[in-house]
Amino acid sequence: MKVSFIKSGLSALFLAALLAGCSSNPVVDEQPASTDIEDTSVQTGQVDSSEIEDAAVDVEAIAADTIFYFDFDKALLKPESRAALLEHSAMLQGNPRNVRLEGHADERGTREYNMALGERRAQAVKEFLVLQGVSPSLIEVISYGEERAAAYGSNDDAWGLNRRVELK
Repeated sequence: MKVSFIKSGLSALFLAALLAGCSSNPVVDEQPASTDIEDTSVQTGQVDSSEIEDAAVDVEAIAADTIFYFDFDKALLKPESRAALLEHSAMLQGNPRNVRLEGHADERGTREYNMALGERRAQAVKEFLVLQGVSPSLIEVISYGEERAAAYGSNDDAWGLNRRVELK
């Protein structure tokens, strides 16, 4: 009987605490009666000329391609890739930053072979950048093989989009 009395007392105490914590407060609508906009002025900021120069460098980096495509079963840079990589190397020499080269392959071949092919492609891009004067310590190489496809499908168009190195 004593245990039953204690249980019912604890239950009543818990219920009282719960109800005390759930007291309701009226919600007051604090929106003004009028929806007219009082201040219609626009504030502008000033731009420092060094910010404009930094923005110009960023636009140059965006203008150069960041995806480099390869022929089937090859890790040789195409001429259009070399041109874009020359722009990237100049930018990286002037404004050093860490970059990541992600190598990819199409779905043909074994998983292991495609991982190695993606690695060779990314290393080819890295080697080109290093030969142009970019510090090797700024460049990270990773291969995803066929795991991160840019296009799905078993045709030449999809395969061509998947044989790539992305500069990030």
